Amino acid sequence: MAAAARRAGAAEVREALAAVADLGPYYEIGTDPAEEADPTWRPMPERDADRLLGLTEEYARRLGTGERRVAASILFQGLASRLFCPVVAAAASSGVVPDLSGLHWRWAPGAPIALWLKDPSGRHAGDAAAAAGQVRAAVVEGQLRPLRETMLTFVGLADGLLWGNAAASLAGSLRAGTMRPALAPALGALVDELFTRAPLAGTGAFNGSGFVRRSCCLYYRVPPGGEMCGDCALRR
Repeated sequence: MAAAARRAGAAEVREALAAVADLGPYYEIGTDPAEEADPTWRPMPERDADRLLGLTEEYARRLGTGERRVAASILFQGLASRLFCPVVAAAASSGVVPDLSGLHWRWAPGAPIALWLKDPSGRHAGDAAAAAGQVRAAVVEGQLRPLRETMLTFVGLADGLLWGNAAASLAGSLRAGTMRPALAPALGALVDELFTRAPLAGTGAFNGSGFVRRSCCLYYRVPPGGEMCGDCALRR
């Protein structure tokens, strides 16, 4: 039996997340304890369907679409990116996988979604397989599945679409390796390992031009219509 992963302390998790935050806004999770004074932070995953519906409607307004399922799909993919990117990059950079059980989010109309981790903790991962198990537990099981369950109370979206969105977000986290080439080997090994595990297994594949998913996020339905993502199955 494999030994249990060694726990990472708050300082180690803060350092790991700070080390990747400058990769861009999708890689930012705040850890400043002073943020606890802000009452607008809410626990993530959000389980209040009305709040998620309000955010979905805001996305629909920004996108200029009257189709709730289109806006909900793009929102889910965006949230998946915000969750996968910092966690995967931190794991590849420092070997520390943050525990997201203390994650909070904040949003107001017209503002970007912000993330903050209360009482940071995590674990050290010895190899890609161990890291993948921890990332899957933190992101997929701890965050994306509950978000999916709440969103499905007000919009109908197929699982193939939602997990395809998550897969595209995970593949997008590989951009960190182009910005920091030293991260690329560990990042690639971790992402490859995650794609062998449910529910991401079978959602797409890498070829010479990058990741190609087996589903569509519905972006082509955003007005004026017809534009497809680079990884879309419909392009093939």
